[in-house]
Amino acid sequence: MPQPLRSIGQVLAILKVEFPDVSISKIRFLESEGLLSPERAPSGYRRYSQADIDRLRYILRVQRDHYLPLKVIREHLDMMDRGEQPPNLEAPPPTPSAPVTPPEAELPPAVPFARQDRQAGPRKPIRLTRRELISTSGISEQVLVDLERQQLVSPRRQTNFYGREALTICVVARKLQLYGMDSRHLRAIKQSAEREAGLVEQAVAPFLRRQNSQATEAAREVTQLVIHAHAAMMHSLIER
Repeated sequence: MPQPLRSIGQVLAILKVEFPDVSISKIRFLESEGLLSPERAPSGYRRYSQADIDRLRYILRVQRDHYLPLKVIREHLDMMDRGEQPPNLEAPPPTPSAPVTPPEAELPPAVPFARQDRQAGPRKPIRLTRRELISTSGISEQVLVDLERQQLVSPRRQTNFYGREALTICVVARKLQLYGMDSRHLRAIKQSAEREAGLVEQAVAPFLRRQNSQATEAAREVTQLVIHAHAAMMHSLIER
């Protein structure tokens, strides 16, 4: 007996039991990335088999539980298509013989900036080559090209190395891909940041003319306050 085929709406209802945040746009994005290929009815609508649903469930599970980038997930799926067993992600990692620096590919937990500065002190600078930036952030070469085209990421001035800000933006870009957002959406975020940076510059201009430690502290303080206000307003708007 042939397996029943389901619509994307029916698949969404099935998956939402385990993955409440999944959406139709996310399923379509995963299809556009070549991670699954549902059948098409003569009318053009997608029709998903049980194998497609199981494949989707695997993708969503390793994203949620192990934060794997799409490139690695695609490699696992290719192994499964060849009848091979993908890596056992539940196995405990080997004990390193020397201390290992925590990976930078995931964003740190949100901590108020002023408190973070006092407790942790200045963060260690990051210097990444182009290849290292792609590898560490988990994005593709094409995604980095798009980010650079939108002037969202660039090497530090007079160097060929990328810093912490570039790494953060690349990680955010990878994570936002799961929700159908790309460099064009990040460009809109940058435009908002540029307006806020202009407000900060206006506020601290009288202090900057003095060229002393007070000017640096004022710029830092105003920047932190603007960031906190922005985050609070975003949460307020989304929770309405």
